[in-house]
Amino acid sequence: MTSALRTENLDTGYDRRIVVAGVVIDIHRGEIVTLIGPNGAGKSTVLKTVAGQLAPLGGTVYINGQEASSYPAAEVSKFRAVMLTERMTSEQMTCSDVVSLGRYPYTGKLGILSDEDKRIVKESMDLVHVSELADRDYHAISDGQRQRVLLARAICQEPQLMILDEPTSYLDIRHKLEFLDLLKSLVTDRNIGVIMSLHELELAHMISDRVICIDAEGRVVMTGTPDEVFSDASISSLYEIDTGRITGLYSSFLKSVSK
Repeated sequence: MTSALRTENLDTGYDRRIVVAGVVIDIHRGEIVTLIGPNGAGKSTVLKTVAGQLAPLGGTVYINGQEASSYPAAEVSKFRAVMLTERMTSEQMTCSDVVSLGRYPYTGKLGILSDEDKRIVKESMDLVHVSELADRDYHAISDGQRQRVLLARAICQEPQLMILDEPTSYLDIRHKLEFLDLLKSLVTDRNIGVIMSLHELELAHMISDRVICIDAEGRVVMTGTPDEVFSDASISSLYEIDTGRITGLYSSFLKSVSK
């Protein structure tokens, strides 16, 4: 089976400075792979590189078995949807306008939505429960609502691969769970591959098929299933927790994410 996303010895970073080196990723449609690790480890840098926003400093990114750099921009946008943490700049755009951006790889140079495009926009907004926001100013809604609107835009692209950086940021616990439940359904029902980063280890344990651990030095130190990765020893090492001083909340937290 051809991988939706594969990297070979990928080096990522900025201005020729490597942040994370030798990254090996292999994601198939129908599975969720999650990056975890401390703040500043380089998770977002890896995602920006596989999303095409940063050029690799070494190694290769393959999408659907083909080098990512060989795809025309419009073609790769039909295959890959990206939802990163940067604030989107959009003057006087409604939420429906923002979601509609997901159809532009299909509309041609004029960017005119067909009736079918409009149907997909509405269906995507219905799916993530933001239809009531359709005519609202995108910048006049809450952070959590914006997060769901951006997910609707990604769904609207009808991708085979989704790249999500901290997609549950700004969501309360109810909406975090609803978001991830929806994501799991999309992966299963539409056979989408997902690579994302999460800070919430309990949620990563619940939803991931595989987990990639990046430590504070920018090294991939472990890759495996949630049960293989989430142990007291590996989590303590990854987050540099002094096991000799674990008491109270630390102990309860480690037990909650370990097998």
